[in-house]
Amino acid sequence: MIRLTGGGSLDYRRMAAAIRRAEIRSLAHAAAAIRVQAVRGIKQTPRNQPSAPGAPPHTRKGQLRRAILYALLEENGFPAAIVGPSFDLVGLSGKAHEFGGHFKGADYPKRPFMAPALKVIETRLPDFFAGSLRET
Repeated sequence: MIRLTGGGSLDYRRMAAAIRRAEIRSLAHAAAAIRVQAVRGIKQTPRNQPSAPGAPPHTRKGQLRRAILYALLEENGFPAAIVGPSFDLVGLSGKAHEFGGHFKGADYPKRPFMAPALKVIETRLPDFFAGSLRET
């Protein structure tokens, strides 16, 4: 029979800080993956050829692709991430494509690009958080 004994104490503040850092790092990786998937879904076309309704929108100059950003923030004391087109860069056009509706005098059918990106990545989301804490 083998008997092991040990001593030590847990530093709860240090452990909580390590958990918080791991959460933020994993959340950033997940948000970046969703952003990359959304950007890949938007194809660049040289002419003004709209995509089929229900398919991700086309872009002529790549502005919509460049406008998709992610940011980490704190919501109710917990880390959170937001991913989507920046209003400063493309205004309401991202919303018009994603959800459809009236924009600048024209009706837009739904051409979602963020929801399908999340759908593709959702099976990989647990992998971003698995193993994020390691023993030090």
